[in-house]
Amino acid sequence: MTAAFDLSQTDHLLSTTRSVRKRLDLDRPVEREVVLDALRLAIQAPTGSNSQKWRWLVIDDPAKRAALADMYRATFMPYMEASKAAAEARGETTMTAVSESAIYLAERLQDVPVHVIPVQLDRLSENASVTEAASYYGSILPAVWSFMLALRSRGLGSAWTTLHLAQEHDAAELLGIPATVTQTALIPVAYYTGDDFKPARRRPIEQITYFNTWGEKAT
Repeated sequence: MTAAFDLSQTDHLLSTTRSVRKRLDLDRPVEREVVLDALRLAIQAPTGSNSQKWRWLVIDDPAKRAALADMYRATFMPYMEASKAAAEARGETTMTAVSESAIYLAERLQDVPVHVIPVQLDRLSENASVTEAASYYGSILPAVWSFMLALRSRGLGSAWTTLHLAQEHDAAELLGIPATVTQTALIPVAYYTGDDFKPARRRPIEQITYFNTWGEKAT
């Protein structure tokens, strides 16, 4: 007999795990054991060929967090300027809530109590095929998402960020990461403020799901 889950709780977790930026509690410390508990669940995720070539760097040293935040901002500011210019070219003049929250996080990243950098113990070749790239990142993404879900269930928020990777070599030097290892993201982690999150606004699934042939929708 298949074990039943409490679907109301499971569905609520899956539909309300947000990228948390503005509602991160920057004053409350995050205990290492809480992070380790979430990682214990994360590594139950599937990985290509069951290789488990992942490692997890947990950075709670204030000086190293500040250095990583500087690297992040060095890429973030030009990125936001380019995004703003593109939006203005489309006739958009108001800043979106996502843009506002992204700026908020960038300005305060050094204050987020914990940064987690998931890595893989090898490098993807520069001329990797689509199949190779999909397999490579598909071996770490499920575990990172499980980590973020486990954090959410424990009252902590997180967000998937990658902009510090433009200075991957500087980050590696800062953290003592070997040149043969690949950083895949930087996950800011903190307790979140407020009680709960709501499901995000999304297009109806019937509009974005095709059956058997591109563009063919359910009838």
